[in-house]
Amino acid sequence: MRNTKEKAALKVNKTRGFQAELAQKIASFMGKEENRTTEIPGVSLHRRTAPTPPCRMTYHPGIIVVPQGSKRVNLGRTSFIYDESHFVVTAVDLPIVSWVAEATEQVPCLALSIKLDISMVRELLSREEIHVAEAPSDSPAMSIGETTPEFLNACCRLVDLLQTPQDIPFLSGLIQREIIYRVLRGRAGARLRAVATLGDQSHRVAKAIAWITANYAKPLHVEELAQIAGMGVSTLHHHFRMLTAMSPLQYQKQLRLQSARTLMMNKGFDASSAAFEVGYESATQFNREYSRFFGQPPMRDVRALLSPGAPKLELGVAS
Repeated sequence: MRNTKEKAALKVNKTRGFQAELAQKIASFMGKEENRTTEIPGVSLHRRTAPTPPCRMTYHPGIIVVPQGSKRVNLGRTSFIYDESHFVVTAVDLPIVSWVAEATEQVPCLALSIKLDISMVRELLSREEIHVAEAPSDSPAMSIGETTPEFLNACCRLVDLLQTPQDIPFLSGLIQREIIYRVLRGRAGARLRAVATLGDQSHRVAKAIAWITANYAKPLHVEELAQIAGMGVSTLHHHFRMLTAMSPLQYQKQLRLQSARTLMMNKGFDASSAAFEVGYESATQFNREYSRFFGQPPMRDVRALLSPGAPKLELGVAS
């Protein structure tokens, strides 16, 4: 009994040590920056010094580690909180609502974001020695995992590569494989395994999701989408909603509205031009759906976001 308690205490201490180490490494590389795309392919660092308002955005397949502070994500009616003790893994593109929950000037929220290479996931799953738990039939394509000492240690070594750029081409892939391996061994990796496994229902839905993501401005016919996925229409609807917490048409609408907002903010599109660019045939319908989705009409929303005193949005992480 005593040995068990001692081992548990040792694990807690090791975890806290690696959490602090990873936070310190991220902070030292970030300085006063808020977002930094690193020289390591698919890896970015993020820093916020205050909580942010809820922001509608899309999380792409990836892993986000927050060694200091905390963040919250809403996927449909389900909330996910990730912090020093928990990371989040996303298996497919997911329109979500995200915000920084805990952050101050003295203790900023720090995040490490790693984009997932699904081919790398498949490569690891092809090895017989990796045993992965089955995903619960009703679990979404987002899950929370425990930040173990082994997982955090690998994350620290990945960030360390920024000090030796010459090592990145050889070592970054190896360390990212180790991080994915750690994820797959835990409960958080179950849905990721299902999405990456050819023939699995989740993998078939992922094909449909990928098609919508690449073609969101085109008309969506669910019957054709079901053919792409190799599923019946009702089966596709069921599994699509299970993974994303929305129907295919709702998914397409959210991608369209988010893309239109980006065009207006970053490229100076007016509302009508943005609407037609993302696939709307009616500017009136676009204005109505945009107002319902973001809380106010398009141009008023964009002006508010671009005003000097506007609160910072939770942008950049896995988006």
